Amino acid sequence: MAQATLSIRMDPKLKEQFHSLCDEFGMSISTAVTLFAKATLRENKIPFAVARDPFYSDLNQARLQRAIDNLNAGRGTEHELIEVEDDA
Repeated sequence: MAQATLSIRMDPKLKEQFHSLCDEFGMSISTAVTLFAKATLRENKIPFAVARDPFYSDLNQARLQRAIDNLNAGRGTEHELIEVEDDA
């Protein structure tokens, strides 16, 4: 089958992170993009929900780090972790 070239621009750090993840999956970036294109055409939409867990946002991580720094400096109150049993 004939192949065509697709060139895209992205941040170098993003490219390296994506490359590393694709390596963990055992595929190339080209294969991952091809899978995305095929799924998009098959489903006639972006084939996944685009969302980010707000816990990992820069703003929340900075807030958590400030809280840790305050605790380490003797300011604030450390609370016990509450264990909850899973009903499942």
